[in-house]
Amino acid sequence: MKRIIPIVLLAVFLAGCAENTGESGYRQISMDEAVAMMEEENGYIILDVRTPEEFGDKHIPGAVNIPNEVIGTEEIPELPDKDQLILVYCRSGNRSKQASGKLVDLGYTNIVEFGGINDWTGKVEQ
Repeated sequence: MKRIIPIVLLAVFLAGCAENTGESGYRQISMDEAVAMMEEENGYIILDVRTPEEFGDKHIPGAVNIPNEVIGTEEIPELPDKDQLILVYCRSGNRSKQASGKLVDLGYTNIVEFGGINDWTGKVEQ
C-alpha cells in the first residue's frame, strides 16, 4: 500500500500538468505554411505586433501594426471581426506568441501565429 500511494500521487500530479499544457487557443505554423495560406486564403489580416519604429523599418505588405504592448483587455477597433483569420508575426516569434495568446483571451477565434519577419523571405515594404 505504501508503494501505491506515491504512484497514485505522481499520476495525479502528471495529469494536472498535462491539463496546464493544453491547447493555447491559437495555431502555430511555419513561415512556409503562412506563405501558402496567404496565397490560398482571402479576407485575412496580417498583424505585425512589433513597435511602430520596427514596422516603419520594414513590414510584410498589407500588414496592420498593433504593438503587442498595447494589446490588453480592451476591444481592438482595427480588428472588429473576432472570427476573421488573423496571421500574427513579430521580429523573431516571441511577441507574436504573446500577442496571439492575448487575442485569444479577448475572444478572437481564428488566430494563426507564424513567427518573425527575421525568417520572412517574401517582399517587404519599407
